Amino acid sequence: MWSLLSWIVFGFVVGLIARFIMPGHQHIGFIRTTLLGIGGSFVGGFLSALIFGGNWRNPGPSSWIGAIIGAVVLLVLSETVFSRRR
Repeated sequence: MWSLLSWIVFGFVVGLIARFIMPGHQHIGFIRTTLLGIGGSFVGGFLSALIFGGNWRNPGPSSWIGAIIGAVVLLVLSETVFSRRR
């Protein structure tokens, strides 16, 4: 239970940071921000553990940085995909 809740909070914080870094206004809500952060956490956290070393199950500073970078990449990809549909 606490593990799921911690992933949701971690994902929301990472998603907010990614939205703050990305210029412009993103038309996404609370749930999509959280999912963006969680997805970025999986992608970026795993890649940062491979590059910098460390344990991907135990988040550290490199996992935070990797999660934010992963969330920004996912945000850029989602904005390009959804902007073409409008």
